[in-house]
Amino acid sequence: MSYSPQSRWRYRIFASTWLSYAGFYFCRKPFFISKPALAEELSWDPSLLGFIGSAYLITYTIGQFIMGWAGSKWGPRILLLFGMAVSIAVNFLFGITNSWTTFSLLMMINGFAQSTGWSNNVAAMAPWFSRKERGTVMGFWATNYQIGGVLASGLAAWVLARWGIQWSFWAGSIILLGVWIFFLFNQRNKPEDVGLRPVDSSENESIIEKNVQRDLGWSSAIWSNILLVGGFYFFVKFIRYALWSWTPFLLYRDYGLALDDAGHLSTAFDFAGAFGVIAAGFISDKYFSGKRAKISFYFILAMTASTMLLYTYGPASLLYFGISLALVGFTLYGPDALMTGAGAIEVSTLRGAAFAAGIINGLGAVGSVVQEFILGSILDSPGAGTIFSILLALAVFAAIFLFLVLLRNKTGKADL
Repeated sequence: MSYSPQSRWRYRIFASTWLSYAGFYFCRKPFFISKPALAEELSWDPSLLGFIGSAYLITYTIGQFIMGWAGSKWGPRILLLFGMAVSIAVNFLFGITNSWTTFSLLMMINGFAQSTGWSNNVAAMAPWFSRKERGTVMGFWATNYQIGGVLASGLAAWVLARWGIQWSFWAGSIILLGVWIFFLFNQRNKPEDVGLRPVDSSENESIIEKNVQRDLGWSSAIWSNILLVGGFYFFVKFIRYALWSWTPFLLYRDYGLALDDAGHLSTAFDFAGAFGVIAAGFISDKYFSGKRAKISFYFILAMTASTMLLYTYGPASLLYFGISLALVGFTLYGPDALMTGAGAIEVSTLRGAAFAAGIINGLGAVGSVVQEFILGSILDSPGAGTIFSILLALAVFAAIFLFLVLLRNKTGKADL
């Protein structure tokens, strides 16, 4: 079977960008997996761990806006190569410091480096696939941060139990270095960079015709839609990072699991999420004509029910906690990926895709920062019931914001 040059390049772009964002997690997850070990070996209490996590998340949030804009201006390739390289170096340095101040400074640097990842990888995918196939393609593509999260968490937990905190960080650096080399040789910003025709020139032409007077082709309606999706993502990312960041700690402290078992069980969230992403992307293309908001709304309603289960039964039962964790992952990650991947491309313009994804992910990252501060202080005392009640309330707010997007679809002010 032979493939055209464009088909071969599309496979290379898919693989290199998928590995890039999955690879970022190998230099992001080790801190969160190592939280109970850092608390035990270095006497860092939950408040301090929350502060260190927040140092990372604050710069990650700021970086989302900067790196999204920079990707629209200079192209994603150079920013991704730079971001991966810095994250590799910083994770090596994590393994040779036991000072919380130095660790916090390095976390801030890592936050900026990691912020190059999502918006620029989304933008790198945008020119290579048309809208009619984007939901399915991006659904499979966006498994990168679930599978990447599962593999990164599993590796960090396994290495942590056998060789300690240092190698938990260093192993991640080695993996991302291999990804960096693969990306260097297999990624280009757009088909024209390798002498190929645009995949969907009509999409570019319609944008130019409608918005010739505007720098990014964004009307006030587009700005409103981006901010609504960003508001939705604030609540979703609060929930995602709360479970992602604190589940290993809770499993170790409140449920009595060993360090490696706590890390492994926490991957149920990401593992189930990978299937949710594929399902939501396929359904949006096949049954919803590429409309991302409606299927995302249905998934978020199911996520709200899952957080209710977590709140009701999770604190008293490890079994129900694990089941609820997987259900929340399945129902959360589909809308998460659709609205910040394909949705971020389609809510704006192709040339503004990196900036739109940066704004949406940046607003979401604010939620991840807020959860680290709030939950870190709450978790100074045992008991997870308060945490789960907060997650339930935020799931309701996420559904409200998506419902507003659906109303704008009905009035012709949005096309998501």
